[in-house]
Amino acid sequence: VFGDELLGGQPEQAEVSGDPVLPEGEAAPQFSATVAQPVGGAEVVRDTLWIRVSAAGQAEAYRRTALAAQIEGVVRQIPVRENETVGAGSALVQIDTTEHALGVAQARADLRAAETDYRQQVLFDDAIEDPAVRQERERIARSRSGVDQAEVRLRQAQLQLARTRVAAPFAGRVADLEVVEGQYVTVGTELMTVVDLNPIKVEVQVLEAELGLLAEGRRAEVSFAAFPGEVFDGAIETINPVVDPESRTGRVTVLLPNADGLIKPGMYAEVSLDAEALPNRVLVPRSAILERGAGQRRTMLFVYEEGPQGPLAKWRYVNPGRENDTYVEILPEGPEQGMVAPGEVVLVDGHHYLAHDTPIRLVENVAAAGGRPGR
Repeated sequence: VFGDELLGGQPEQAEVSGDPVLPEGEAAPQFSATVAQPVGGAEVVRDTLWIRVSAAGQAEAYRRTALAAQIEGVVRQIPVRENETVGAGSALVQIDTTEHALGVAQARADLRAAETDYRQQVLFDDAIEDPAVRQERERIARSRSGVDQAEVRLRQAQLQLARTRVAAPFAGRVADLEVVEGQYVTVGTELMTVVDLNPIKVEVQVLEAELGLLAEGRRAEVSFAAFPGEVFDGAIETINPVVDPESRTGRVTVLLPNADGLIKPGMYAEVSLDAEALPNRVLVPRSAILERGAGQRRTMLFVYEEGPQGPLAKWRYVNPGRENDTYVEILPEGPEQGMVAPGEVVLVDGHHYLAHDTPIRLVENVAAAGGRPGR
């Protein structure tokens, strides 16, 4: 515990920079020496501080393919709708099979006729003792009878028939449906798009000076304009080894779980990527840090301490170090003499207008408890 003697005497009281002046009638309860003020607190931790790289990006489907007709004919059935979930191999479009089924039947008939001719040509070849001679006669007979050609034509006809059924190449969702039942399509007519949205990827452009700090597999936090205040956790999937010579940026791909399909391709994203790791640091939330002092601004925070009459807010001037969007490192050495230890509780809400030794009580929601929440 750090008392007044460690801080060099009773700390001076000063306004927080930029805080409004309390109106009359509010000052008394806020700074009462007897009424415990509701505040929010958080534990000091010793952990790795991740310095992050921020970039903007856009959500994209993990896999996306546009399906086109591989055969001409009339669309007879479309058993799916846009945004419908489909499995790999699911039927998406059925083109009329009549003509192609007839083609298969004709090819089979031609093959049977060729096989009959072939058998007649080799009818007495079993009497030939030399295997090499028999094999050569069979090869010649297959060619003369047309069996080889008939087999190829049958396989081609079967392939054409199979192409009347358009199936999903992978599990995903249907998008951009372009045709309707009864429509005549030709080879190359676009039918629809299938997209795989789980996981979903976010591609961001990172400055080349920061690319070297990143590594595949590291954590990423992503927020979308469509979901204000919500943060999605993901990981760096790939880092493009090529830097754009015009923008001097490299593409980094982040993957996010998206089982419910909430995130849609095209959504604008703000991405924070874990870059530099600083292990074994004493960390406090950013919201705990205040600046006070007339003239020269000094960094301080409030610590929760038990007093004879109950909990008190004790301020300490501290030396901040590196920081990210969430935490600030507290250094043991520097111009200030104060330090905090892992496990201590620092105040993070309702503490902007407190004085040294103000009675306090920890609450979950400062506003609901009648206190003055932080900005």
